[in-house]
Amino acid sequence: MSFQAYLDAIEDKTGHTPRELIAQAKERGLDGERVKAGDILAWLHADYGLGRGHGMALVHVIKHGPRIDAKHVGSAGVHRDETDLLWLDGKKTKPSAH
Repeated sequence: MSFQAYLDAIEDKTGHTPRELIAQAKERGLDGERVKAGDILAWLHADYGLGRGHGMALVHVIKHGPRIDAKHVGSAGVHRDETDLLWLDGKKTKPSAH
């Protein structure tokens, strides 16, 4: 599953765009450098029932922003994506290039 597909599935499961969830993480103080992935995963599981795979995709964007390693772009691997910039504003507003 591509990184973007994980984020799109998170939106389906939670009813929130990735950007909205990032804002919620920030409100909870879960966006700092010292915050452990496990703390973010615990919140996502408790509030939204998200598992580790989906949660780790969101952990990445909370801690590192919407860019992913270019090695995944256009690759044949499982986590391939069309671009190194993830769309965080919801599936309904996603440009066709993403």
